[in-house]
Amino acid sequence: MMTESNTAPADKDFLPGPVLLLGAPGVGKGTQAKALMAAYGIPQISTGDILRANISKGTSLGKMAKALVDQGKLVPDDLVNQMVADRLAQPDTCRGYILDGYPRTLNQATWLDAQLAADPNTLPVVAISIVVEYDHLLRRITGRRISSSGRIYNTYSDPPTVPGICDEDGTALVQRPDDSEAVFVERMKTFESQTAPVIQHYRQQGRFEEIDGDDPVEQVTAAIEAALKRLRTSNR
Repeated sequence: MMTESNTAPADKDFLPGPVLLLGAPGVGKGTQAKALMAAYGIPQISTGDILRANISKGTSLGKMAKALVDQGKLVPDDLVNQMVADRLAQPDTCRGYILDGYPRTLNQATWLDAQLAADPNTLPVVAISIVVEYDHLLRRITGRRISSSGRIYNTYSDPPTVPGICDEDGTALVQRPDDSEAVFVERMKTFESQTAPVIQHYRQQGRFEEIDGDDPVEQVTAAIEAALKRLRTSNR
């Protein structure tokens, strides 16, 4: 599934290539992915979107995936890799793309590197990790409250005037089940077990930079773009 941007690329001569944004839940990967899409006119590629699209269209890969999902089983790496390969072959990826939720495991990362290395016209993946302190992340997630109209508050950093009540429509604010501390702890455990090896993989290859995600959003965006250009200069 391709997400399009109406904003012209910031630098027509700069090829972002494949970009992997890494980071724990709540660091702002989605926000920064949208900024890169707007700046460079490249798509965001989500394995979740790819999986749903294949199932919806009834492709051969989608049928195999649906059979597994219906049984409550995980879709194996080789099947996910095939779907990713098909998506990367589409013409909108020629300047680059942002990977969302992939590679999630070390096996997927090594497969992706080999896949891209087989095409001399394709740049290697560069990985940028957005880092936020654990306690700050916990407050970002567990402090989030949402009104019925979709207005988002944070009880720590952006509280409503009256606790538990939306300033705009007076409705009660709610916490999504996914924003509970118990869910956050489990998601962090998954991140550490699955994604930490991917981070180490790209760090060892020199195609990696860390960015402080505690800075203001615009400052984080500027830091990511600067890091991306540095990495591309040394990893063409």
